[in-house]
Amino acid sequence: MKSFRVNPEVAQALAENRPVIALESTIISHGMPYPQNVETALHVEQIIREHGGVPATIGIIDGVGVVGMTPEEIEEFGKRGMAIPKVSRRDLPVIAAKRSWGATTVATTMIFAHMAGVKFFVTGGIGGVHRGAESTFDVSADLEELGRTAVTVICAGAKAILDLPKTLEVLETKGVPVLGFQTQELPAFYTRTSGLKIDYAIQDYEDGAAIVKAKEELGLSGGILITNPIPEEYSLPAEQIDAVIEQAIKEMDEKGIKGKECTPFLLARISEITGGESLASNIQLVFNNAAVGTELAKAYCALGK
Repeated sequence: MKSFRVNPEVAQALAENRPVIALESTIISHGMPYPQNVETALHVEQIIREHGGVPATIGIIDGVGVVGMTPEEIEEFGKRGMAIPKVSRRDLPVIAAKRSWGATTVATTMIFAHMAGVKFFVTGGIGGVHRGAESTFDVSADLEELGRTAVTVICAGAKAILDLPKTLEVLETKGVPVLGFQTQELPAFYTRTSGLKIDYAIQDYEDGAAIVKAKEELGLSGGILITNPIPEEYSLPAEQIDAVIEQAIKEMDEKGIKGKECTPFLLARISEITGGESLASNIQLVFNNAAVGTELAKAYCALGK
């Protein structure tokens, strides 16, 4: 059984050394309700095209990883919503054997992107070390994947619901370069700052592309994390969002929600408490990441194979 298939447009762009940007599908199935999820996914693809790139939204259909879903497939993902399970690395053998549908997390999007030869991946925020992990050991598989799979991930930092200092420590241990686009402070998803210093500030797209190329030429395994702060006009006050997150975490603990259900619950509850303000910020930061990620990919392609 074939493990993945590549959209012909994506395959042609890769063969011609044109910028291809991977996108995840969990944000479609679990990120927001239908039809807003489909509208957002298609708009992200449109932004990538406007910047001269080719989008490759990745999902699992009938057990096969699809690198570059069609608008019709994205529509179906949106309609099925949370009936489609989130799929991380550990789940792939079961999903493939049962020929099921699956929504790709950051980790599985990286896996299929790498299989297809897609080097850049845009998302909202990565998973990381959950608060209280010293007792729960709840650490996202996204960090493990960044340590092993050679894909450059552009995001607005780790999700603000996480323990950001511990997340940075794990990334350092796994040898993942953590770079900031025109900042040397880790963005905190809904807000531009966290007070945490990161490895290096990328000055421009060419600077970032050169670092990606140099890592390849050194033969180093694993990915690169490029963090891009949310635009100022959509950034939420840190004190406000921190209080909301604490309330949502308390409610999650009271309900006994654990594992991979934590993030969808917290993001949905935070959106409810903020009256949709956090979701609007989430969408805008993804749009911004799509533009920056495509420009980085273009600069990389300009360096030649």
